[in-house]
Amino acid sequence: MSSLRFRYQTSVFGKHDIHFRCLRDRNQFEDIGGIAEELGISSASWPLFGMIWPSGEVLAQLMSNYDIKNRRILELGCGVGLASLVLNARDADITATDIHPCAESFLNHNTSLNSGPIIPFWRTSWEDLQNKEKGEFDLIIGSDVLYEPNQSEKLCEFIQHYTKTDCEVLIVEAGRGYAAKFGKCMSTLGFSPDVIFQEEWAGHPEKFKGKIHRFRRAKNKRH
Repeated sequence: MSSLRFRYQTSVFGKHDIHFRCLRDRNQFEDIGGIAEELGISSASWPLFGMIWPSGEVLAQLMSNYDIKNRRILELGCGVGLASLVLNARDADITATDIHPCAESFLNHNTSLNSGPIIPFWRTSWEDLQNKEKGEFDLIIGSDVLYEPNQSEKLCEFIQHYTKTDCEVLIVEAGRGYAAKFGKCMSTLGFSPDVIFQEEWAGHPEKFKGKIHRFRRAKNKRH
């Protein structure tokens, strides 16, 4: 039996009430089989996937009315899956990813809480460029994925590998200072940047101080 302690709640995103389970606090840890250790996930960082962060709430709120028609969507670092759950409720073609070994079980549990269809999940790191059979995506989304200085190049390479020629990338950045480097890298791949929200998000002004970065690329822009 799991020794983890959970918290259940319901949040409203647009027209949708989304029910989800997250970790009760950051003192939780359970690494059955040592999988997290093998992946380089420390006991201190282990619970972070299972917490609710302001940037994740912002992304979920954005997805409540974002254009999803005829778009294949990939979420990076889904955690407990808020944005993917919102998109699933809207019948979007959504695939979720995360490197954490427990992310899939949390996502499946939360999908069940919302009586939704199973969300395809893919446990991967940004160094993983071997799964071309996963196909290419029209829209890639992520929240707080720029949290280390050396991640920009790896993330850009991953995005390049799994996006269609005409595509869009939407990143909710938590203000950690690495967005400029990521933006430069995206520009070299033919993406045009557009900061669509520079100030505090009205939904959580006391918590979210980051920015929402949108990158678009058309056929004649790809390098």
